[in-house]
Amino acid sequence: MRLLVVEDDPDLNRQLVAALGEAGYVVDSAKDGEEGHFLGDTEPYDAVILDLGLPEMDGVTVLEKWRRDGRTMPVLILTARDRWSDKVAGFDAGADDYVAKPFYMEEVLARLRALLRRATGHASSELECGPVRVDTRSSRVTVNGRAIKLTSLEYRLLAYLMHHQGRVISRTELVEHLYDQDFDRDSNTIEVFVGRLRRKLGKDVIETVRGLGYRLAAPEDAV
Repeated sequence: MRLLVVEDDPDLNRQLVAALGEAGYVVDSAKDGEEGHFLGDTEPYDAVILDLGLPEMDGVTVLEKWRRDGRTMPVLILTARDRWSDKVAGFDAGADDYVAKPFYMEEVLARLRALLRRATGHASSELECGPVRVDTRSSRVTVNGRAIKLTSLEYRLLAYLMHHQGRVISRTELVEHLYDQDFDRDSNTIEVFVGRLRRKLGKDVIETVRGLGYRLAAPEDAV
């Protein structure tokens, strides 16, 4: 899953990017509203963490522009604890949730997991497909109860497919959501990681839909 952090405080920006990266996400970042708006308007993010008090363009304006242009990704806003009016303005602009500063990083991660689950129609933090289970809280993957060790990219690919079970995902979409904006993207590497996952999870878990991409079978269809 690919995220965008828009925060002008360099230390907090760096902390958020590091924590989200350690949690298994691909993260891009911006330090002002104009850059953040541009990235959110041109790149396909699964969710955004957006500070409201930004230079160049404030967070509410950024969010209003995204929503007006049809950008529907979940947005978690960061607000000052004593500014309730900012929270209201953020929700009215199209925010999905908020965290007040100062905050615990664990809360940000939990709220993001909840936003991502809701956006893809999942109620639980544990995603299942046949014998495969992914615990998004701990990034733990099991097959028939047996723990499976995955690399970070293998986990990102599996997590994205698990969040979008039953839907055919093109290589292009996978590349856009598995790598950050500075990565030298090559869709051919997706086939390599799919092959690795099949060897670890079972050859029938991920289906190749010829000419279209890959699909993780919905639970009732999984073998």
